[in-house]
Amino acid sequence: MKKALIIGVSGQDGAYLARLLLQKGYEVHGTSRDHEVSSLRNLQALGIKERVRVASMVTSDFRSVLTALQKAEPDEIYNLAGQTSVGMSFSYPVETFDSILIGTMNLLECVRLLGRPVKLYNAGSSEVFGNAEKPASETTPFHPRSPYATAKAAAHYAVMNYREAYGLFAATGILFNHESPLRPERFVTRKIVATAVRIAAGSATKLELGNLDVHRDWGWAPDYVEAMWRILQQETPSDFVIATGRMHSLADFVEKVFAAVGLDPRRHVESDSSLLRPLDLKYSVGDPSQAEEILGWKATVLFDEMIDRLVRAEQEVQHGAPA
Repeated sequence: MKKALIIGVSGQDGAYLARLLLQKGYEVHGTSRDHEVSSLRNLQALGIKERVRVASMVTSDFRSVLTALQKAEPDEIYNLAGQTSVGMSFSYPVETFDSILIGTMNLLECVRLLGRPVKLYNAGSSEVFGNAEKPASETTPFHPRSPYATAKAAAHYAVMNYREAYGLFAATGILFNHESPLRPERFVTRKIVATAVRIAAGSATKLELGNLDVHRDWGWAPDYVEAMWRILQQETPSDFVIATGRMHSLADFVEKVFAAVGLDPRRHVESDSSLLRPLDLKYSVGDPSQAEEILGWKATVLFDEMIDRLVRAEQEVQHGAPA
């Protein structure tokens, strides 16, 4: 039985990955910053909370990382931890770098020092490319435009350096946007869906948004954790872009969500300049051809179906309606 350690198991991707690995027969260990007070609600929602061995870890604390790795003795490590909000990174840039870059460096160094044959997956981000009007591939130059993206770019190069210098099996998945019902409402996609469902149920609230003229490549989170696993099943480590290859605007997202609940967004959506970021990407789309060719991976849930699933799930959460 293989053993996997998912760092950041309580998040959206961590929970779906844990479920996938359990289905594949793994012994799954996970970490969160303080598992004793964490609700682990995503694991609970997927019905797997009791099957995951959870411990506390602070990735910016070297000793904490080393202790967790020595205790779990994993065959595969999935590093999904770190600050995840682009907008928040402008307010807390040092904390963002600490959680993403220092956390990744600590993991790499612990794996190197322990000397066990461990495979390490690092969660990259499409944000490293900056504006990408044309689909970004593994060879597209980086142009990060936020503290979050800059930290992710630095972590990407750290993984590459340890792979080349020390022969570690360490690989980064450069994932474009991917959604699910497990997203917290501080993410704009969940905010849009949750607010639209509330308004359709009679709430008088308004949906306040910043820039609607941004375009993203949106996929389905359970698809994307499958790609993470496939990256670590290769004979040699390599980095991969994981995306659908299709781009839609946030305005399109809003339009389709409100249409799905029978509403006209023009009556319910307001602009709020305080939600604008100092810098924002207008375009972001990925080229997943290498993942399809080498990993045999391709997105199965595309934009329209993703929105239908998000709306149905939100209706079930809020009102107990059949999903």
